[in-house]
Amino acid sequence: MTKSDLVEKLSEKVTTLTKKECEEIVETVFENMKKALHKGEKIEIRGFGSFTVRLRRAKEGRNPKTGDKVAIPEKRIPFFKVGKELRELVNC
Repeated sequence: MTKSDLVEKLSEKVTTLTKKECEEIVETVFENMKKALHKGEKIEIRGFGSFTVRLRRAKEGRNPKTGDKVAIPEKRIPFFKVGKELRELVNC
């Protein structure tokens, strides 16, 4: 499912809104989620799951072409933990 599919489903469900208004709602939700994760905040959607940011520690890797050692710096990565209801729904 893509963002445009979400907009389409929302506009079908809420007939009082135009497609453009539905697109703005979906875009606003995603923008606010991105901003919250950027600030290091946790996003929890009950029954669906939670989004957090985790710190991946620095490590040493290798250049696949030359075999030389390469320092890989630590970085923050987004992480999703699936909620119980969604996990059970998927596993049915």
